[in-house]
Amino acid sequence: MARPKTAKQGKKKNKKARAFWLKQLHTWHWVSAAVSLAAMFLFSVTGITLNHAASIGAEPVVTKSEGKLPAALLARLHATGDATDPLPADVAKAVAGAVPLNPAGRAADWSAEDEVYIAMPGPGRDAWVSIDRATGEVAAEVTDRGWISYLNDLHKGRNTGDAWFWFIDLFAAACVLFTLTGLLLLQLHARHRPMTWPLVILSLIAPLLLALLFIH
Repeated sequence: MARPKTAKQGKKKNKKARAFWLKQLHTWHWVSAAVSLAAMFLFSVTGITLNHAASIGAEPVVTKSEGKLPAALLARLHATGDATDPLPADVAKAVAGAVPLNPAGRAADWSAEDEVYIAMPGPGRDAWVSIDRATGEVAAEVTDRGWISYLNDLHKGRNTGDAWFWFIDLFAAACVLFTLTGLLLLQLHARHRPMTWPLVILSLIAPLLLALLFIH
């Protein structure tokens, strides 16, 4: 005949379960913190620079350059239309050799009769290349707004490409995991830290009140 579980055995089992989950939460908490630490620092600093963007002066540096395509390549520029096809590979290579910008793989605007225009913006900069269909003249311009603007654009994911797009998603997921495991750890330790829940509630109420009272 099986003996009924005593209160002491049940307490011991609960203690083991608590120890197991505490270990799991600590593991996931420090792993997510380690994975996201550098990016969290970057996004925190750029949060400040974005918030004070109007007071951080930066003088854009504009660089212009010119070149010319070989006449033999002009026939490779197709007729005017609404297409956004990239430049043919040999034309893009020639453009990269004529000016310090490489338009390979970039969408081109073929709508104008006298030119092909390729916008090449990036984080912290604006850039473009224009090709005269008749003469083969190539004009290019780069506007560099400085490293603070570069970091701010990384924060916003502006003109950063697919790889950075997915990095932001993965970083955000790591931050969510870090926050949730931190919240659960707070719950497990709250009994010995009476200020835990008042501080958590304050963290929820403070931004809500600011949004309701001061943002119009």
